[in-house]
Amino acid sequence: MFQCSQSDYDVIVIGAGHAGCEAALAAARMGQQVLLLTLNMDNVALMPCNPSIGGPAKANLVREIDALGGEMGKNIDATLMQMRMLNTRKGPAVQALRAQADRKLYQRRMKEVLETTPRLYLKEGLVEDLVTDNQQVIGVVVRNQSIAAKTVILATGTYLRAKIFLGDTVYTSGPQGQHSAEALGHNLEKLFPLARFKTGTPPRVNLRSLDYDQMTIQPGNEFFRGFSFETKGIEVEQTPCWLTYTNRETHQIIIDNLDKSAMYSGAIVGVGPRYCPSIESKVVQFPKREGHQVFVEPEGWNTSEGYLSGLSTSLPADVQQKLLQTIPGLAQVEMMRPGYAIEYDCLDPLMLNSFLEIKEYDGLFAAGQINGTSGYEEAAAQGLLAGINAALYCREEPLISLDRSQAYLGVLVDDLVLKGTNEPYRMMTSRAEYRLLLRLDNADMRLTPIAHELGLISDQRFLEFKTKWNSIEAEVARLETVQIPSTSDTNDLLADLGSSPLRHGVSLSELLKRPEIMYTDLAKFQSLPKLPRDVAEGVEITVKYQGYLKKQERAIERFRRIEGKRLPKLDFLHVRGLSREAAEKLNTSQPLTLGQASRISGVSPADISVLMIYLQQMSGNDLNG
Repeated sequence: MFQCSQSDYDVIVIGAGHAGCEAALAAARMGQQVLLLTLNMDNVALMPCNPSIGGPAKANLVREIDALGGEMGKNIDATLMQMRMLNTRKGPAVQALRAQADRKLYQRRMKEVLETTPRLYLKEGLVEDLVTDNQQVIGVVVRNQSIAAKTVILATGTYLRAKIFLGDTVYTSGPQGQHSAEALGHNLEKLFPLARFKTGTPPRVNLRSLDYDQMTIQPGNEFFRGFSFETKGIEVEQTPCWLTYTNRETHQIIIDNLDKSAMYSGAIVGVGPRYCPSIESKVVQFPKREGHQVFVEPEGWNTSEGYLSGLSTSLPADVQQKLLQTIPGLAQVEMMRPGYAIEYDCLDPLMLNSFLEIKEYDGLFAAGQINGTSGYEEAAAQGLLAGINAALYCREEPLISLDRSQAYLGVLVDDLVLKGTNEPYRMMTSRAEYRLLLRLDNADMRLTPIAHELGLISDQRFLEFKTKWNSIEAEVARLETVQIPSTSDTNDLLADLGSSPLRHGVSLSELLKRPEIMYTDLAKFQSLPKLPRDVAEGVEITVKYQGYLKKQERAIERFRRIEGKRLPKLDFLHVRGLSREAAEKLNTSQPLTLGQASRISGVSPADISVLMIYLQQMSGNDLNG
């Protein structure tokens, strides 16, 4: 075991998964001495489930992580095997990048970044307990050795008292045969109540044993940049994924063996993810479905192992082999690893404030699946915020939070700490009421100034960011001033583009608002400046959605008028006029703002009016001003 003296660290991060990596990097980059502890040095940034990053809403989180100076976007851009843009027929608010990763390469690169970051110490060690003093965390216990720190971040993933379920076989283990953090789970339960959640993973198969002629190829898209705003281009010969389907024969095998599934035998008590159900759950819940999608995804350049997305299961291994052979393309399949379900401890996110600090313990932060979320992207985003706030805590500076109008990360945290969750939480575009402003393309505009102020991005990157958005604004303004006359030549060009003729002259801006006309099409009517593709994209979105954006900005102004009203720490039972239910729930949540209070279930508009009057009486100011 490594040795270290007392008070060597400002921040200790427990767990080197996606949350722990971002937390440790953020805190170290902000000048803190950081100890990152992992159960196994070979499993840093492990992808125990699907070997991919991104997708609807999740891609927005990755872009936001990058805009705030995090690492996930850079890491996937450097290690991807395929990139696709999803929902291309829909608007920019719901378009999403998704990349297949070489999972081992992803791990190796992230580990290298951690090992070469100044002030960050990556070490192997099993944390057994926290050290606290008068409701303040002051360190951790590793194999009976106390290590002192100003702050601790819990980023334990699915390892707290983890159990693996494979048919009727149940054993203590973390993902893919790793250690389970038994002692830490027991000791955390002495400090606050824990819940049990469950997730799962599908079988892995030998890609050489598949018949691809019976499947549909899923190639990558041509792309010019990746998740990171710093990635200028990606040159890689993309590898395809493949699509096949289960069928009635597959479903019958599952039904016949349902009693052998840990999901249905009663062995599992934890709640599973609603939006990533097991194949058993899909067959039971949708009995009339003829088939369910199965995506065959390669796990790396130098392996024949493939991941069967959509087939998460806890059936016995022999049943898994049997059902796999009924799926087109898998008749001769060689199963390399069976799927399994995993159950683990997590805390109630209502115990957290919007800084991801546990309310009852000063200096104790939590991020990732311990907070009741699912997904690499949700974990990494939380880790970044927790790492930032742990660093600010050490510097005795005000902690930061993001609101729902600033970022998907703001929506994620707001949902968790105010509403809680009774199942693994997954970020979706539908959860964000201001999603038209929380797009992939403008994450830097929303968050990069914050990152620069925190010291998480360089002056050079900030200069490039300002140059980009100044160029967008200048071109949008120019398009409004350039007039196109209504002539036969103009109307002939419009007809070629499938657009109606002009009755009178219009600006290039008005022309671009037509859905069938792209920014590059404007070159047919007037010469255009040579703009980088991301700038041209920003111009097009800004112009086309100008009306909608202004409407949403007005809604955000109303939101911020109430969101900006700070609430002191109160015993709400003493606030006259509040309903009993509202007072009790407000006491439990202790919202930081009036806006947060308004989103707590059981707090009515009448209760908010009472609070506004109460605050006005306290301050003597007109809060409606």
